[in-house]
Amino acid sequence: MSRPETPRAQRSLVMISGAAGGLGKAFAVECASRGWDLFLTDLNLESLERLACALRASYAVRVQTYACDLSEAGARAALFEQIRGLRFWALLNIAGIDHEGLFYDQSSAAIRAIIRLNIEGTLEMTHALLACRDPLQPFRIVNVASLAAFSPMPVKATYAASKRFLLDFSIALREEVRELGATVTALCPAGMPTTRENIEAIAAQGWLGQVTTADAGLVANLTLDAALRGEMIVIPGLLNRLVRAASALLPATLAARLVGRRWMGAHQRRGLRPGQAAAQ
Repeated sequence: MSRPETPRAQRSLVMISGAAGGLGKAFAVECASRGWDLFLTDLNLESLERLACALRASYAVRVQTYACDLSEAGARAALFEQIRGLRFWALLNIAGIDHEGLFYDQSSAAIRAIIRLNIEGTLEMTHALLACRDPLQPFRIVNVASLAAFSPMPVKATYAASKRFLLDFSIALREEVRELGATVTALCPAGMPTTRENIEAIAAQGWLGQVTTADAGLVANLTLDAALRGEMIVIPGLLNRLVRAASALLPATLAARLVGRRWMGAHQRRGLRPGQAAAQ
């Protein structure tokens, strides 16, 4: 599904945070292949520029970049100053982080990083981009939550809670911005082989990790189509949707116990101590 074509001089942009990561890059490629002009942000300027050059050469789209640590308030403020005067028709909040391990063994820095990026960064980015939305276009927001948003998750307690926050925020914000002609779509994927750490974590889960894994490019494609249709929640993969439906029938305490056993076993199979963190 393609967005209606607009003369290039009038075309507004798609903002993608976390654009240089595995999932962010998949979204950037998918957007560019549809002819959409982009504004990409991530931590590493060199990675952003390599991606931008490839997209410009392959798809003849306009691509702007700005390196930013979205977990830092001052860096976010500088980014928002940089985009002053630009207009956007879509925001893809892809940036996020996880630190796997028992909560009481997590460092304060690791806990803060999850809250500051997954929650603070996403909320402030969304608030700023709503003010920069193109009034002549429907405004589309995609927030990356997780299948973890639907159940308490021992070993990933802070991460899962942050994703639950994003899911609830997305559903509530969707109602608030309806009158603005905007939609909010929450993407809730299971595992994706986007980094070495993710690949190791998927392998450690055995067959269940393998069968619930989705290709990042496919996820980006179906999520963008769903966002253009204005859908509220996207859960890639039939099995993952069945897992979500089954988990909804369980009491939260039982779901947490079952999920905890799975993740503790996977954590230990990776050769980590029960309390040793594995950055995602």
